[in-house]
Amino acid sequence: VFATNNAHKLEEVQAIIGDKFRLKSLAEVNCHDDIPETGVTFAENAQQKTDYLVAHQFALNCFGDDSGLEIDALNGEPGVYSARYSGSRDMEQNIALVLEKLKAADNRSARFKTVISLYLDGNQYFFEGAIEGVIINDC
Repeated sequence: VFATNNAHKLEEVQAIIGDKFRLKSLAEVNCHDDIPETGVTFAENAQQKTDYLVAHQFALNCFGDDSGLEIDALNGEPGVYSARYSGSRDMEQNIALVLEKLKAADNRSARFKTVISLYLDGNQYFFEGAIEGVIINDC
């Protein structure tokens, strides 16, 4: 079970892993809850998702993720708050706030970071990855 309500993300991951495994969505295991993400790190949020499913969905093998943008000049912001950095889930508003805060910054180094929490046969594993880059004003 992939602990996400994001159908597009589920499709993307299924395409990557191919037919080796068939991922189930939260809806397919009758979980229609909005799983809390109250951690202050990506690992805490990812683990909250798997812990929630283990506690509420009969200890199914599952994984959850959390990811976001870390910008050096902003001391790692927006981090775990990337999706709601501006106070809303509007991506354009979030981008505008980042660019506004970076106006005077010389260092625009950043990374997109992902942490996956995997609960498999009673054991919990963590995987982390990051893509390094630079924030620009225009595409």
